[in-house]
Amino acid sequence: MLTVIAEIQMHQGATHFETVLNAFKEVTPLVLQEIGCFSYELYIDQDTHASFQSTPSNSIIMFEKWQSLAHLEQHLNTAHMQDFQKKVKDAVKETKIRIMHLGLNSN
Repeated sequence: MLTVIAEIQMHQGATHFETVLNAFKEVTPLVLQEIGCFSYELYIDQDTHASFQSTPSNSIIMFEKWQSLAHLEQHLNTAHMQDFQKKVKDAVKETKIRIMHLGLNSN
């Protein structure tokens, strides 16, 4: 199983953030129906003013779990993800994607 952590950095401005957030609201139910998708969760910064917290940025973090790289690649090529990309292209400044696996096994 793969864990995907995607950091999506938006251009400054509330409208860009809302554009991306609304696009995720639309696409998430479709993604969760895809074969090989175990989870697809969106997280945003909570500004706690804690001294140890990184300064909140204009970003969204996606935590995803996929059965395999092939399933993830199929996901990226679906019609709904292509439509999502078109909707958010002017709002997104940068996307960083990390594909990971569990580092400590409990065996």
